[in-house]
Amino acid sequence: MIVCGDDGLAHRLAAELRGVYGEQVTLVVPPSVRRVRQPVVGRARAASAALLDRVSAAVNRTGAGGAEPAANEQVVEAAEVTEAVLTEVDAERAAALALVYDDDETNIRAALTARRLNPRLRLVLRLYNRRLGQHIEELLDQTAAVASGTGPGTGGLDASTTVLSDADTAAPALAATALVGTSKVVQTEGLVLRAVERQPPRPGEVADPGLCTLALLSATSNDPAGADGSEGSGEQGPQLLPGEAAVASATGRGTVVLEQVSYSGPSLPSGRGGVPPFASLFSRRLRWSLAGLVGCVLGLAVALMFVTGEHPLYATYVTLLDLFGINDPAYHKSTGRQVLQLLSGLVGLLLLPVLLAAVLEALGTFRSASALRKPPRGLGGHVVLLGLGKIGTRVLTRLRELHIPVVCVESDPEARGMATARRLRVPVVLGDVTQEGVLEAAKIHRAHALLALTSADTTNLEAALYARSVRPDLRVVLRLYDDDFATAVYRTLRAAHPYALTRSRSVSHLAAPAFAGAMMGRQILGAIPVERRVLLFAEVEVGGHPQLEGRTVGEAFRAGAWRVLALNTSPPGGRRGEDETSGEERVPASGLVWDLPSTYVLGAGDRVVLAATRRGLAELLGRRRRERAGA
Repeated sequence: MIVCGDDGLAHRLAAELRGVYGEQVTLVVPPSVRRVRQPVVGRARAASAALLDRVSAAVNRTGAGGAEPAANEQVVEAAEVTEAVLTEVDAERAAALALVYDDDETNIRAALTARRLNPRLRLVLRLYNRRLGQHIEELLDQTAAVASGTGPGTGGLDASTTVLSDADTAAPALAATALVGTSKVVQTEGLVLRAVERQPPRPGEVADPGLCTLALLSATSNDPAGADGSEGSGEQGPQLLPGEAAVASATGRGTVVLEQVSYSGPSLPSGRGGVPPFASLFSRRLRWSLAGLVGCVLGLAVALMFVTGEHPLYATYVTLLDLFGINDPAYHKSTGRQVLQLLSGLVGLLLLPVLLAAVLEALGTFRSASALRKPPRGLGGHVVLLGLGKIGTRVLTRLRELHIPVVCVESDPEARGMATARRLRVPVVLGDVTQEGVLEAAKIHRAHALLALTSADTTNLEAALYARSVRPDLRVVLRLYDDDFATAVYRTLRAAHPYALTRSRSVSHLAAPAFAGAMMGRQILGAIPVERRVLLFAEVEVGGHPQLEGRTVGEAFRAGAWRVLALNTSPPGGRRGEDETSGEERVPASGLVWDLPSTYVLGAGDRVVLAATRRGLAELLGRRRRERAGA
C-alpha cells in the first residue's frame, strides 16, 4: 500500500493500514512534514496558553517516539509525486495507492500518472469537489478497463477508483456531535443510512429498538464519552454491533439505533441563486402602506359607483384616471363627483412617495442579497460555527439541511465558505475570534452549542475556553489536528467542567477508516462516530466471503465485527426501476431490501449493505486476500 499526503490524514491512514489491516505501507510525504511541526496560529490568552501547555505535555509524554516509522512502514520524502517517485516506491507492483494531499489538482495529476504506470492499481483520491470527483472516478476506471483489455462491467479487473472527501466524511459527525438527539446520517449516491443516539429509557419505559441496535454507549458516567469512548476503555466503554443478549442486559446505557435505510432522490437546491423571496423585498411598514393605498382606491371606486350609478369596472377606471391626474376636471358635475375627484387626486399625491420608497427599498434588498447578514437581535438557541474552510462549509450545509439556526464567525472575507453562507442567507460575523467582542456579536451567551472548526488548534481551544467563561453549560465541540492532542484536551476540559458537554474531534481520525476501507477494495458508503470509535458502512459482494456466502442473515451476524443491514437487488450498474419490481416480494423501487428475515440465505451473487467495525472489516478482507494468495 502506498499513501501520499502532506497532512495528518496521510499519517493516520498509514497507521490504520498497518495497525488494523496489517499491511505493508510506503508513506510518501514532503520533506518539511517530518522536520517541521505544524504552525500554531492565533494569540492565545493566558488561560488557554496554560491549558495548551498542559495538554501538549500530556501528548508528548504519551506519544514519545511515535514519530518514528513502524517496522512495516517505509517513509519516502518527495516534494511532488512524479513518475520517477512512483517508480521508486514500486507503484507498478503495489496493490493500492492513496492520494490524500490537501490540493485537488495535485491528487488528480498524480492519479493520472499512476493509472498510466499501473492500470491494475486500486486508487483512492481525496477531492473536495464532489462533481469533479465523480467524473474523475469514471475516467480513471474507464482508462484502467481499456488499458487492460477488459470491459467496464466484465469484472476481470480488480482495479477501481474511489473518490472520497474528508470534509464529507467528518461533517455529519461534527454536526451531530453539537446537537443532542440529532440523527447521524450517511448519505452517498442517494443511499441514506440514518442512525440516532438515544439516551437510556427511564424507569417503566421501553426503548424503541429501531431497525437494529448499532452500538451501546459508555456506562461509566452520564457523559456518553465518560471513559474517552476509545477502544481501550474496557467493558464499560462503547460496544459496537452488540448481540441481542448484550442489548437486553445493558440497562441504563444509551444506544445508537438504525432508524432508516432507503434511497432518496437528489437533494433540492438550497435557495434560488441568491434571489430573495418577494416578501423580503419590502419592509412591513411599506407593505402596510401599499395595502392602505389599494384599499383607498377600491373605496373611492365603490363610492363613485354609488354616486354616478356607473358599472363597477367603469367606476374603477375613472377613479384611476383621477388618481393619476389624467382625467378631465369634473366641471358642472354633482358635488359628490367633484369631492371624489379631489380625494382621488389626494391619494395620487400620497401614492408617488410610496412607490418611490418601494423602488428604492427593493433595489437595496437586491443589493444587500449578496452581502453578509448580521445576527438578528432576538436570536437564541442557535449554533455558533467558527471557521468557513473546507470542514466548516460542509458542516454549515449539513446544519442548514437540518433547519438548525447558525451564526458563522470567519476572519477571512475571501474564505471558501463565504459564498455558501450568502447563498444560504446565514448570518456571518467577520473578525478574529481571539479579539474581544467577536463571540459576543455572534450571540454566544444565548447559543445552544459552539463548533470550533478553524485550522488552528489554539484558536479553537481559546474560543472554547472563552465561551465556557461566558456560558459554563455551553455544549462545545473542538476540531483539533491530532487525535492524541484531542484526547488530552478532552480529558482536561472534562476535569475542569464536569457538568458541561465537551467533544474534541480529529478530522483525520474520523476520515481515515473510510479511506483505509476503500484501499482494501470495498465500497465504503460512510462512517459514523460512536464516541471515540468509528462504525463503517460498506457495500460488499457476498461471493468469495465464506463468512457470508451460503449463510443466513442471522448466521452471518458476528457481534462486535459486522452485521448485514440490507440487500441491494438493483443491477450493479444502476438502480432497479418501478416496472421491474416483482409482485411476489415487497421490494422498493430502489431495489434495496432492508427488512431481511434472519433466515434469508445469502447467495454468491448478492450484494449487501453491512455495518462493520474497523477490525471486523479487516478480518473480512484479510481472509479473502489470504485465500486468493493461497490459490
